Order: sequence, then structure tokens, then C-alpha cells
Amino acid sequence: MGSIKRHYKNESKLFYCIGLLFFLSIGGACTGFESLSKIPESRRVSPAQGMLGIEGDKLQAAYTNFLMASLNDEYGDFKQARDYLLKALENDPDSFYLNQKMVIYLKKMKDYEGALEYAQRGLKTDPNNIEKRLQLADIYSLSGDDKSAISEYQKILDMDPSNSRVRLILTTIFIKKSQFTAALGHLDTLLQEDPNLMIAYYYRGRIHLELRNYRAAEKAYQDALRINPRMEHTLFDLGVLYQMSKDYEKAMVTYEKLLGYYPANSVARERLINVYYELGREDQAKQKMEELKAHSKPGDRDRQILGRIYLRHGKLDESIEELNLIVSAWPSDHETRYFLALAYEEKGEPEKALDHFRMIDKGSRYFVSAQLHMAYILDNQEKYDEAFNLLQVAIQKEKGKIELYLMQATLLEKKKEFGRAIEVIEEGLKQDDRSVELIFRLGVVFDKMGQKEKSIEQMRSVLEIDPKHADALNYIGYTYAEQGIRLNEAMELVQSALKIKPESGYIIDSLGWVYYKKGLYDEAIQSLEKAFTLIPDDPTVSEHLGDVYFKTKKYKKSLEMYQKALSLNHPNEEMIKEKIEKVKAVLE
Repeated sequence: MGSIKRHYKNESKLFYCIGLLFFLSIGGACTGFESLSKIPESRRVSPAQGMLGIEGDKLQAAYTNFLMASLNDEYGDFKQARDYLLKALENDPDSFYLNQKMVIYLKKMKDYEGALEYAQRGLKTDPNNIEKRLQLADIYSLSGDDKSAISEYQKILDMDPSNSRVRLILTTIFIKKSQFTAALGHLDTLLQEDPNLMIAYYYRGRIHLELRNYRAAEKAYQDALRINPRMEHTLFDLGVLYQMSKDYEKAMVTYEKLLGYYPANSVARERLINVYYELGREDQAKQKMEELKAHSKPGDRDRQILGRIYLRHGKLDESIEELNLIVSAWPSDHETRYFLALAYEEKGEPEKALDHFRMIDKGSRYFVSAQLHMAYILDNQEKYDEAFNLLQVAIQKEKGKIELYLMQATLLEKKKEFGRAIEVIEEGLKQDDRSVELIFRLGVVFDKMGQKEKSIEQMRSVLEIDPKHADALNYIGYTYAEQGIRLNEAMELVQSALKIKPESGYIIDSLGWVYYKKGLYDEAIQSLEKAFTLIPDDPTVSEHLGDVYFKTKKYKKSLEMYQKALSLNHPNEEMIKEKIEKVKAVLE
């Protein structure tokens, strides 16, 4: 049996020839396998034909069916290959190689559930086999079960700490899940083992860019470019970093260098033109755009870049004109149609935007984003159920996209269906149980239900994952201030939040409210007036300022602020009206 099993792994075109000559009745000599892809359907053999009904040595039958599976694999018919392999496994069920091949076929067919079954079965027979565990982990990852994938990859690292491939895979998953501390830990290990591992520096740059740690990101990208000065993705991300940090001169130099190496990079060209505009070099920007026009005609796909640049700089009519010509000529160009829909949305023509968003095919990479934009438009039109259903379709396409669950929960909150909102958030947490966005939202829902303790519990869970989450710090502090309890702790929490977001009007309002609750009215007025200048259209800020003015006997200012709060549709209209009457009574 062992010798035959080795044959499985040592398969070659010679074996295909032998199988072809002895087991198939398709005629002709075996002169090479470059012609296999031309075998007509009528001359191909199905699992129900040929040798499958012949009795004899089980191992020989397994090998025969394995050859047939390999032939169909070469042809590209993975379903047929799978069916033959099933027959082979019936005769040799303990073959590690046949089971492994079955996993591969099922993965190619995107039958991850079936692949998972065979991979788990193989691992049970040999739990310490790294190759089998890696196969199982890869399937979990492909199927979107990141939690199980992380667990399996970690077990592999426990057995083989020097496995850099697995450590890199884990890093990418942690980056995707925004678990940056864990990702950086793995990158540090990789770089200790290999200080010239360019991809590790690149990933480190990506993480720090996401965290807005621009200096650390720049150093990491420069380290990567020291190893390979022409690395396209690193140059591009470095240009993005300089744009984000508003260092447009360096961004310009970086994009120009990138385009010198890769002149076909249209996204970099688009960004370079935008940088020229930011630097006030409109002549250079227009020159680049004229160069694009000179090498293309209206309606050419290459001119999508022009439509996007016009869109970015608010030239919506020009953007719509360019993009409309392209989708008229190329109706299946869903990318261009997506940007056309965005242009209509930004122009304030929601129905036209919806028309184009709806035409984006489910197979397009823009489909989920289009569903989200439609949901926002329908939300503004108070068509909450229709928006919710669109998001549900998007979730079926991309379960791991947290924004979809957040948007659904928000829609349900507006309908005051808090129980359903919690169910949606919990579904999202099954995809990522460390999503601070979802956990924060859950805390907000509990607050709206009047369950303050549960709300604070969720906010503290956020802080366990991200101790510098300013909004969670502020939420707990403001909640304590509202309740008039633990005011010293509330002050510390809000001040910590303010260090992270010093210009947040909402956090400054919270600080003013803590001062008010502590009886420090001068400090309260100073903070609340600053908050009002930053967010003059927030009714709660107006109410707070009205309260502190009333407390300090500035009655006319108090009345003005209460009336302002009422005009801004304060959620508790009756309470504001009572406060207005109370002030008027004092003024009379």
C-alpha cells in the first residue's frame, strides 16, 4: 500500500498518459498533454463510466480513480475531479494524500464547508501534523472565520515558532481586524529573525499609517525602500502618508518617483494631480489632465481619472459629463458607474444616484459600497425598512464588513427597535468580537434603553481593547455627570478624552457639564461657550449653556439658549418649553 501511496504524490504527465492509454477509450496516441484542454465533451468519461464498476484490487481501483481525478483537474473540471476522488477515497480512505487533494478540489470549488470537513478529518488522525493544521487554518481564513483561523495559526506557531509564513498570515488577519498591537508584536518577532524582511517593514508602515503615527509610518516605509527602492506599494503608501500629513511637497516628489518607475499607475497619477492642486500648482495639474485628454477621447475608460478628479474638487457637472460618457459606452463598467452615482449623490440628486447605484452588479467589488450609499440616501428619506433590507443583501455578500451591521443598528435605533438593534450588533460581533465600533454602539443602545450600568460596562469593554478610545472615555464621564455621581472620576475621564481629541466640541461640552455638576460655574461657562462655538447646531449644548446661564442669573442669555435648543428640534421638546416658561417668569 505504501508504494502505491507514493505514486499518488509522484504523479506526472506520464501517469496521465498511462491512464489515458489503458483506462480511457478516446483513441489516438499519448503524444503530450497540451491538447487535453481540447477534449470534446462527448469524448470525456464520467465517474459512472469506465473503470468505476470493475471489481478488483481496491488499491488499484483507488489509483485508477485518482488518475481520472488528475486528468479532470488538468482539464479544469474540479467537480468531475472531486467525484472521481470520492471514488478513490472509498477504496483508500486512509490516504493522507487523497484526503489532502480532496481539500484542494473543494477549495477550488469554493466549497469551504466540505473542505473544512475533510481537513478536520485529516487533522484528527494526526493532530501534530503542521501541514494538515495549516490547511485547516487556511480554509477557516478563506471562509471568513478569522477567530478559528487565528486559533489554528497560533497552534502552528506554538509547534513551530520560526514559521515566518504563518506569522505573516496572522499579521495580515490582525491588521484586517484592527488588532494592531498583536500585529506589531508578530512583526517585531519577524524582524528580529530577519532584519531585511521588507514586507514586515511595509506592514509596520501600514499599521502606523492607520493609527496616524506618521513619523513611525514614514520610518517603516523608508526601511522597506532601503531594501527595495522600487517597491510600488511602499512608494504609493508613502505618498498617501505625506498627503494625509499635509506634506504635499514630499507627496509630489514621491508620486513623481513612483510614476517614473510605473507610468501606468493611474491612481498615483490621479493623486499627483490632486497634490498639484493642493500646492496651488494648477498649471501643472491642468497640464497633466490635458496630457490625459490628448491620449484619449471622451467616453474612453482612461478618462475615468478625470471624472474622479473633478469629483474630488467639487466640479460635479464636469465629473458627471465625463463619467456619463464612459458608462454610456461601457454599460458594464461598474467602477465608473459607482463614481458617477457618487457625483449625483454629492450634487444633491439622490434619485439619479440611486438609479446608478442599483445598476452595479452583485459581482462587482463596488457592490457592497453601493448598497451602503443607497442605505444612507434612503435613511435620509426615512425609508428605514428599505435601507435595512439593502444592507442585509450586502451582509450576505460580505459578512465581515462591520459598517453594515453598524448602519443596520442605527436604522433600528431610529425606529426605537432597540431589541432588534442589539441582535444585529451581536451578529456583527460574531464576525469580530473585538470590534470597538460595535461594542461602543451596543453601549449606546443600552443607554437609549435606560440601562446605564450595561452601557458603562460596554464602554469599559471598549477601553480594555483600546485604552485611548476618546469617545468611550467621554461617554462614561458624561454619563456619570448626568447622574451626578463619581464626579471626580468623570472629570478625569473627560480630561483624558480631551487630550486625545482636544478640539472635539462634544468632549468640551462634557467637560463643561462636569464643571456645572461640581458647582464650578465660571469654568462651566468657559467650556460650554467654547463647545457652542464649535458645534452651534447641537441642541444639547445649547440647553447646557442655557442651564448654566440660568444658574448664574444671566436670564436673557439663558432664554436665548433655550429658544435655540427648541429651534434645533431638541429631543425633549416639552422639557425645553418648561424651562423657557420658567425663565420668562423670572424676567417678568
